[in-house]
Amino acid sequence: MTEQLKLDVVKLEAAASKLRAMAHPMRIAIIELLNDNKKLNVTEIYETLRIEQAAASHHLNILKSKGILSSKRDGKQIHYSLKNDTLLEIISCINRCNEAG
Repeated sequence: MTEQLKLDVVKLEAAASKLRAMAHPMRIAIIELLNDNKKLNVTEIYETLRIEQAAASHHLNILKSKGILSSKRDGKQIHYSLKNDTLLEIISCINRCNEAG
């Protein structure tokens, strides 16, 4: 008896959406930075990555809207953190593929 593979289109679309959101060098840098520091505010992120504040906010909003980051207000500042460490495995895999090739 053969078992059919059931594909959940909704889950596949959500995964593809997250991957598209991550598919930018600066967003990968933000994810890796947050992995190292656990939670940072916008100022800490754009100063560390040496990018404009508007660019950092733009990338953070994309990552947050796709469920990759979470945010928590602390007074006037918003601190960002990774929602799930699993996505780091994808980045790690990509880095290993680049080293091998």
